[in-house]
Amino acid sequence: MKKQEEEETANRPDNTAFTQQRLPAWQPMLSAGIVIPGFLLIGLVFIGIGVTLFVTSQNIQMLEMDYTGVDKTSPCYKCSETTHKNCMCTLDFSVSRLVEGPVFFYYGLSNYFQNYRKYGVSKDFYQLSGDLTYFTTPSDDCLPYQYDSSSKPIVPCGSVANSMFNDSFTLYQIVNGTNKLVPFDGKGISWWTDYNIKYRNPNVTPLKNAFNNTVKPPYWSKPAYELDTSDASNNGFINQDFLVWMRRAALPDFRKLYRRITEGDYAHGLPAGNYSLNITYNYPVIPFDGRKKVVISNVSWMGGKNQFLGIAYLVVGSLCVFMSMVMLIVYAKFKFPEED
Repeated sequence: MKKQEEEETANRPDNTAFTQQRLPAWQPMLSAGIVIPGFLLIGLVFIGIGVTLFVTSQNIQMLEMDYTGVDKTSPCYKCSETTHKNCMCTLDFSVSRLVEGPVFFYYGLSNYFQNYRKYGVSKDFYQLSGDLTYFTTPSDDCLPYQYDSSSKPIVPCGSVANSMFNDSFTLYQIVNGTNKLVPFDGKGISWWTDYNIKYRNPNVTPLKNAFNNTVKPPYWSKPAYELDTSDASNNGFINQDFLVWMRRAALPDFRKLYRRITEGDYAHGLPAGNYSLNITYNYPVIPFDGRKKVVISNVSWMGGKNQFLGIAYLVVGSLCVFMSMVMLIVYAKFKFPEED
């Protein structure tokens, strides 16, 4: 009995203010004099932030152009109906005032569900990190793009890589009737973590030798080690366009960064004038009722053009101010009743 009492005593917490929950505490008393001004102040702050965000978003310049080619009047209509590759079409447009730099050039897709689970897991992370073992035996997650019809491994394997966007664009400014090339900058358009950590090329020189006895994805026109013929360092699994595509979108309507316009005569932006966009049309979207577009836009300190955040702040701030007025009326009615 004594031994049992000693064990119980040993298991008891120390008799301190902390373990016995005797520490001093403060509990706010929420009176009308605190809550009503608090709601009003929060509402005014939110409204101020909302106005700032909304005005900033409105000042961002953005030009969107659909080039799906569904309409017969579209310059890309011939390309949407044909099955041959590298169909060329041209979009002519004008800019009424300077689009201040830096200017970003995006491609956009609609009704495209990159967030579909079976699509998203259809890749081999070990292969994409440069592990040569998985070049010869790709993961089963890559099905049905694991091996080709002759049982050769596909590198990179999987549905995500196979469906990589492959339209290309060239932008010209029309100056005195002649086309002046607008230079595109494709360096550093992917996430830093994707380029430096998540995706790696195998440690093989030349890179082409790492892909021996493998085949390119069925939809690709050239293998991974030749994605960029002008820059040898921009090939394989660290190709910037490949990395941008592999970063899947959460929503069915999305846009991805294609290039930046930051060089030469266009370092300060796109001047007002007429422009011509040459498109190499390859990517099919008509079979799944999708749409394609290009977006030319600049950014602000808060990012790209997005009015939702500013409107959300305005709505919440207005509700707080409204509730403070309601609480003030209720408080005044019951706190100070009318005298007979």
